[in-house]
Amino acid sequence: MPRGRYSLHDPHDHTPLGEEHFQCAPGPSGWRYVARRTAPSGDHQGSVDLALDELGRPLRLELHAGDWQVRAAALDGVTWVRTDASGAHATENSAPAHAFTGMSPAFLVATARLLRLAPAAPATRVRLVAFTDPVLAPRTLDQSWALLKREAHATDNGPLTVDAYQVTALDTGEQHAVHLTGDVVLAAPGIELENLESPPSVFA
Repeated sequence: MPRGRYSLHDPHDHTPLGEEHFQCAPGPSGWRYVARRTAPSGDHQGSVDLALDELGRPLRLELHAGDWQVRAAALDGVTWVRTDASGAHATENSAPAHAFTGMSPAFLVATARLLRLAPAAPATRVRLVAFTDPVLAPRTLDQSWALLKREAHATDNGPLTVDAYQVTALDTGEQHAVHLTGDVVLAAPGIELENLESPPSVFA
């Protein structure tokens, strides 16, 4: 069960946005990721709880950020309920999308798990609903993902397989690289792996 810490920053000007302390693991029904977010000051900022089924679809997502929370799942596309702390402004919505995304590194692992790309295969288009901080506002976006290469790197604990993806935002054409090993993000825009207490899980 990998445990560790990511640092998060603005990918454009590198302003520190805080840290995400996480643990994740595959299970009999799929994969689960839980994390708590802290601000640069160390104050509690929010949390993430994401569970995927064995095909990579979101069984359950719960996000907290500030005074807002989202509960969501794959249902007739994807469906979510977004509410404030008092519950007075709850709204339910759905969209014809495949999954969710957001600031958490969990969403990169989840999208890669959903697509299950082969190295050098054609890029695959995916529609996602993104929840943007600090109020978890939803917006639908389209990306294409391509697995450029898969390489094994020698480590003290045996070979580590690293997948290098190219992700393209289809509305702007902006491209960026994402490097994953198992269920851990090694590098991505705005994300740095600062500490990992145990090896990444290997998906079947």
